[in-house]
Amino acid sequence: MIELPKAYEHLEIEKRWYPIWEKEGYFAASGDSDAPPYTIVIPPPNVTGSLHMGHALMLTLEDVLVRWRRMQGYNTLWLPGTDHAGIATQMVVERELAKDGVSRFDLGREDFIAKVWEWKKHYHARITTQMKVMGVSVDWSRERFTMDDGLSRAVRKVFVDLYNDGLIYREKRLVNWSPGIHTVLSDLEVEYKDIDSSLWHMAYPVTGSDEKLVVATTRPETMLGDTAVAVHPDDPRYQHLIGKTVDLPLTGRQIPIVADAILVDMEFGTGAVKVTPAHDFNDFEVGKRHDLELINIFDRDARVNGNAPEAYRGLDRYDARKKVVADLEALGLMVEIKPHKLNLGHCQRTGVPVEPHLSDQWYVKIEPLAKPAIEAVEDGRTVFTSKEWEKVYFQWMRNIRDWCISRQLWWGHQIPAWFCDDCDHITVATEDPTRCAGCGGTSLHQDEDVLDTWFSSGLWPFSTLGWPDDTVDLKKFYPTSVMETGFDIIFFWVARMMMFGMYAMGDVPFKTIYMHPMVRDDKGQKMSKTKNNVIDPLVETEVHGADALRFTLTALTTQGHDLKLSKDRLQGYRAFANKIWNATRFVLMNLPDGETFSRLSDADVAGLSLADRWVLHKLDAAVEEVTNALEAYDFQAATTAVHAFFWGVYCDWYIELTKSTLKDGGEAAAMTRRVLMHVLDQALRLLHPFMPYITEEIWTQLPLADRAAPSLTIAAWPEQHAAFRDSHAQALLDQVIDIITAVRTVRGENGISPRAEVSLIVSGPDQATIDLVRESEGYLAHLAGVTALETGIELPRPPKSAVAVAGACTVYLPLEGLIDLGEEVARLEKAVSKIDKEIAKLEGKLNNERFIANAPAEVVEEQRRRLDEALTQRATYQGSIDVLKG
Repeated sequence: MIELPKAYEHLEIEKRWYPIWEKEGYFAASGDSDAPPYTIVIPPPNVTGSLHMGHALMLTLEDVLVRWRRMQGYNTLWLPGTDHAGIATQMVVERELAKDGVSRFDLGREDFIAKVWEWKKHYHARITTQMKVMGVSVDWSRERFTMDDGLSRAVRKVFVDLYNDGLIYREKRLVNWSPGIHTVLSDLEVEYKDIDSSLWHMAYPVTGSDEKLVVATTRPETMLGDTAVAVHPDDPRYQHLIGKTVDLPLTGRQIPIVADAILVDMEFGTGAVKVTPAHDFNDFEVGKRHDLELINIFDRDARVNGNAPEAYRGLDRYDARKKVVADLEALGLMVEIKPHKLNLGHCQRTGVPVEPHLSDQWYVKIEPLAKPAIEAVEDGRTVFTSKEWEKVYFQWMRNIRDWCISRQLWWGHQIPAWFCDDCDHITVATEDPTRCAGCGGTSLHQDEDVLDTWFSSGLWPFSTLGWPDDTVDLKKFYPTSVMETGFDIIFFWVARMMMFGMYAMGDVPFKTIYMHPMVRDDKGQKMSKTKNNVIDPLVETEVHGADALRFTLTALTTQGHDLKLSKDRLQGYRAFANKIWNATRFVLMNLPDGETFSRLSDADVAGLSLADRWVLHKLDAAVEEVTNALEAYDFQAATTAVHAFFWGVYCDWYIELTKSTLKDGGEAAAMTRRVLMHVLDQALRLLHPFMPYITEEIWTQLPLADRAAPSLTIAAWPEQHAAFRDSHAQALLDQVIDIITAVRTVRGENGISPRAEVSLIVSGPDQATIDLVRESEGYLAHLAGVTALETGIELPRPPKSAVAVAGACTVYLPLEGLIDLGEEVARLEKAVSKIDKEIAKLEGKLNNERFIANAPAEVVEEQRRRLDEALTQRATYQGSIDVLKG
């Protein structure tokens, strides 16, 4: 006899199985298989990162899909990898160096990058080990890194191709500058926050006049770089000033007054706007329209530079603000300061306010790339599983701006552009050039900037498969099947993969896009250390097991809703794992030594009992439901179906129904054992994508005669069998189960011991139902303790009996002799008296006009709810009293 240990020890089992799966190569894709391909490229976590609950959700959902498709016979490739994460990684390493008082500039570029590679090697091992804890069935033999040699070659190739096609260009523009990390940021890396600020009204004297032009600004310090004042051409207050100049205070410069209908809102502030083209994006456009001078007054640390008057040089921008305001007040030119709410951009990484900064940067011309990416979704070549996210995608792609791709960092893909020291020509090439493409000179230096991390990430679906080489993997596995990722990077990553895939490959990078939800705590709050509500997936796998965590995350995943995670749910699904384990122990303990079992065929159905036919019908329905749910990416429905079947059908009912048959022995018991084993085998297959460890541990020990695979990882997914469908058996046994459930409920409500023998009267609507109940008398005796059964059509209720509706039947359970009727009546009447007092109290409050007028709406609603509950409970107790009194 095969016997499982009494307790399910998840840690021992999980640590044992993953190395076996890896060693046996069960996760490896085949380059020469004729099976249809199914490909997912993993959203690469940051190489310096640690697994958080968002990663755990992503890994779980993708592994569910991949394990399911692998079992269906697909040639599955789940390609793993990590991202170099330029800004994030450089910041981490710089912080570590700073602990020893060392900066990257002390080391120099080459030594600093070597230090980052060391860091990458150490933390890469950490993140991959953590991924393995989750049970991910990725093909580790194909693991990639966004800065490995192959991907670096792909990055250069795409950059050069885009440049040669006129889709990459270099231009001096105003950019989002992060003074904290000294690099430009894309619009997507800027986080806007409402802050309490001021609106300063400053007077600029009109040249050669006693008149002063009052401007309103949220940044008085940038007046040191003003090169114009703009007014609306239709504003009658200022038409006489257009074309004149003002004396710019504190600077000794004169600047023009220009008319600009685009910038100026006559109703806002004073209707006159100071123009600082080098420090405001709107002002930059005004500068282009009016050919204004661009004066950059801040250095890379946002300190005032040498372009400003000497008195302000070296000051931080906010210190400069205080001094400018004070100096203007001293001159009598600060007219008014008003409180003002300001929507200010901050660096996502550092939280430091972003500074608009004039700089030479590299850009991708987006509109020509966006057009085919939009069309690919419009015509269905790529499908969003959520129409809401499809709308968001279209909205952003149709209003997209050129993408600044250069970053002033050292860690990343250095831009493949070389400047000639002799003629200033820029040579862009895939290989390091030795001569200038313009003059042929040899004095070249490479651009020191690196590419935005998302540039290399955007190539991920095809660069990881060997592009630009025409590899076997690229031919077989591109386009990929599904991109499953978080909605927060739909712009950063998904849109850019679509554009680059269409550009470089001429085809979409993936056929389906599934956006998973945000993981929050059970109250719907974002998890954060400050709130002390972070649930660590690595801790939970230790406590509850990876299977319980995976099943919980999958069960709570619905598209369009945040995932609210609670430890109660984790404990609940840990209990589910125990249920699976204990049910298997029962089955194995009832098997004769040495007996093996073959799967049921269609021909076996005819000789089965009602319970056997019922469970096979339920199994076949579960196979259909789980499969259809996964096809529709309805993860919650899939887990609900498999959980309901295994616990609610197999454990709660079928196993219980088989106990008397197994005890009696004989041919019926032999067939029941075979059905028990067949259903367990198939149910474990259904569960495997969600709970791979416990299902593998159990399934590999089952005495199966026709085991076609050594592991559930590569075993076949359950198929549907029309012969297993038996609606008649389902209806019949469902009716019996309803009756058993009703009897158990009546026992509980009336305090009748589960071991007490009872008589039962069943009233049915027709003779066929009555015959069924009679045929099921054995089940009723075994599972409901019914020793005397009376049946009939539409029978009246006997005196002193409890009543319950059970499907199409009504059941009556005579109470006399089971309980002390007098004692029970006295207990119930006392309970009714207590409830009457509560009802009076609640009605008094709700009839009090002052209470209704002054109490919060939710308090009033709670009182009404409590009154409804009390009235319902009173009616129930009174009904029981009436029955007991006869």
